[in-house]
Amino acid sequence: MSLFREAARQIFRKPATVKYPFEPGIVPPGLRGRPVWDMEKCILCVLCQNACPTAAIKMIPKGPDAGIEYHLDRCIFCAECADACPRKAITMTNNFELADTSRKNMVQHYKKPQQVPTQAAKT
Repeated sequence: MSLFREAARQIFRKPATVKYPFEPGIVPPGLRGRPVWDMEKCILCVLCQNACPTAAIKMIPKGPDAGIEYHLDRCIFCAECADACPRKAITMTNNFELADTSRKNMVQHYKKPQQVPTQAAKT
């Protein structure tokens, strides 16, 4: 009979967990989500690529397509890339809801902003 008594008591208690995804989850401080690059600060030095243990970062250092190719499906959110960046151009967000049905959406491209050449002042 104690089993039925315990079951009856639990029916009227508040659940111990959050009804995720219907209610937002509680994000603890210090959670490491996906990294984000600030391309204004980035100098394309390839240190983040070299520090990444899963090869989730591919650097394209020169040319018109200069930038970063980031593979979200390979990333383990270890923050080694952010630690290796000398310009602090990489920040770890607390975004953890990253599921997608298409593998194409797991690859993100960050392009270096194109600099417009300026003419020297005439004297």
